[in-house]
Amino acid sequence: MKLYFFIAATLLLSFSAAFGQHKKQNINIVFIGNSITQGVQLSDPSTEAPPATAVAWLRQQKSLGTVEFSNQGHSGYTTLDFLPGGNTFDKVEQAANGFTDKEALLIFSMKLGTNDSAIHGPHGAPVSPQDYINNVKTIADKLLADFPKAIIIFQHPIWYSPNTYNGAKYLQEGLSRLQSYVPRLDSLVTAYGGTHPNHVFVGDKKAFGYFKKHHLTELIPENGHEGTFYLHPNKTGAVSLGEFWGKAIERVVKKLK
Repeated sequence: MKLYFFIAATLLLSFSAAFGQHKKQNINIVFIGNSITQGVQLSDPSTEAPPATAVAWLRQQKSLGTVEFSNQGHSGYTTLDFLPGGNTFDKVEQAANGFTDKEALLIFSMKLGTNDSAIHGPHGAPVSPQDYINNVKTIADKLLADFPKAIIIFQHPIWYSPNTYNGAKYLQEGLSRLQSYVPRLDSLVTAYGGTHPNHVFVGDKKAFGYFKKHHLTELIPENGHEGTFYLHPNKTGAVSLGEFWGKAIERVVKKLK
């Protein structure tokens, strides 16, 4: 009798373990963004940029299966550069179609706005809050049309110092404009809740305040026309930002279970 119960218990545990593994969600992530996403000024962006550090964090989570990604961050790019019909958008879709595991959950993690907010320099800057959100919606609408099973996560943009002025001019005007984009992003997600339920989500909200507080240690000091400014994460900052994004992605995936 004891042997019977032992065998039954062993089979039950084996079944539970197998079932648990089966339930783990595999995910493919396309990161859409600018130089911060790309990982400029880092020695090895392929492993140190925020998308890579986000995925490294996600791969440590027991609730998830495989995690694959593509970094589609481009230095200096605005929402206009990612609009459908252009080469950059085509590359985003090619990246999404290029994943081997076609059954994995496809996620587009988007963080755009820094270059849009500039006073002048990047393509289309300054982009008004209304034009910004119209562009974001145009991008998202096309992705949802072409990948109806995918989800989109809008990560809030991160802080930069109000004296930021390199090849492009940002300053306090740009920072204020950047902050004005955020409530519109959140409202867009609310609107998608009615038209595309469980497909569009707000991601990280904490990194802006974090980097404002820790910019001396986690952003790179850069020489500009208005003195030393802070815009791009250093290696430590890229790990922090990646973890913010990773936690936001994991939170969304858990909601969908």
